[in-house]
Amino acid sequence: MIATPPTRIEADYVIETAFAPLQAAEAMAGEQSSGTFLPVPGETPELKERSAARIEHLEELEDAPSASLPGAAQPADWDGRIHRARVTLSWPLDNIGPSLPNLIATIAGNLYELRQFSGLRIEDLRLPTAYADAYPGPKFGVEGTRRLSKVADRPLIGTIIKPSIGYTAEETADMVHTLAEAGIDFIKDDELQSDGSRCPFEERARAVMQVVNEHAERTGKKVMFAFNITGDLDQMRKRHDLVQELGGTCVMASLNAVGMVGMIELGRHSQLPIHAHRNGWGSLSRHPLLGWSYVAWQKPWRLAGADHMHVNGLSNKFCENDESVIASAKACLTPMWSHKPCVAMPVFSSGQSAKQAPETYDRLKSTDLIFAAGGGVMGHKNGPAGGVASLRAAWDAAIAGVPLEERAAEDDALARALEQNRA
Repeated sequence: MIATPPTRIEADYVIETAFAPLQAAEAMAGEQSSGTFLPVPGETPELKERSAARIEHLEELEDAPSASLPGAAQPADWDGRIHRARVTLSWPLDNIGPSLPNLIATIAGNLYELRQFSGLRIEDLRLPTAYADAYPGPKFGVEGTRRLSKVADRPLIGTIIKPSIGYTAEETADMVHTLAEAGIDFIKDDELQSDGSRCPFEERARAVMQVVNEHAERTGKKVMFAFNITGDLDQMRKRHDLVQELGGTCVMASLNAVGMVGMIELGRHSQLPIHAHRNGWGSLSRHPLLGWSYVAWQKPWRLAGADHMHVNGLSNKFCENDESVIASAKACLTPMWSHKPCVAMPVFSSGQSAKQAPETYDRLKSTDLIFAAGGGVMGHKNGPAGGVASLRAAWDAAIAGVPLEERAAEDDALARALEQNRA
């Protein structure tokens, strides 16, 4: 059930401070609305009533043993305690209007620098429906991605071109041919592959789409290839238009590289699904008392137009735990408003292989995902075709409730994949 949308902008935080939590929360509210570190003549009671941020909720948590981050101050009468608390702030929509760039400045802004805090993290946010009216949201999302890929009742099985960088356009197209013949649903450029002299974007797009189109004409299945169009605004528009002209069905952008405005403009321009890559995400999230939770962070990007959102993967090669990965994936599939769900398809990647399929399905309770394995496909002992076959078999078994080892007894590709992952 979708909660009633707020009339004000709301953001939830976890804070850590040597100051009284209410005093610290008041500093947050003042800094991010009408106040500053000293009273100013123009901040009248009427202006505060109209424009000030409000503390909607404050819940004290267990104290921290020590300050999590350096540089924080202590009050003159400090008693040695490091408080932690959950805080919800709200702002009137009229302060900034339904603007995503200014939303980021409002809910994050200078908060991380405030001397009162040795920890501050945005946990979630809720937006008035004016934001739904102001931005396109995903134009394709789960339903459109399934329609274009012709995959209806299971995850899209995907991979990433590996090696990540170094192939020519022709070598990339040859790999796409191998993968298409193996029955892959989705392929993407690595985020490092862009428009270098060894593999220019236009040359790569033409070579790959020739393979994709020929395969589609022969089999009726068009592989979805996410071309990395990350670049300046004009470059992204031109690259998108080329992919569309060639018959492509997906483009990719690196969110932290193109920024919120870049994603907004791409979302407005695009007539293809946008595969949103979160590379660099760790810089915003790795410390538990700094930055953003993914649950909060992914919402503005979905609203800006992201159709697919990376969420890492279970037993991944990075530092994120499985609970966080599943919470992120569920958040992408959770509607933001009843009249405009803005649902995006979660993309599981990072060290994925056949072995993660059952637990992913069991914990997500959905097949609405892209399961992208780079090494798990490219490094299979039977080659990329064996990697694709092992993932298909693993997901068929997971959905049917059949143990992987049991299915592997009659499926060589799956058996080899499991053997490799035990090594």
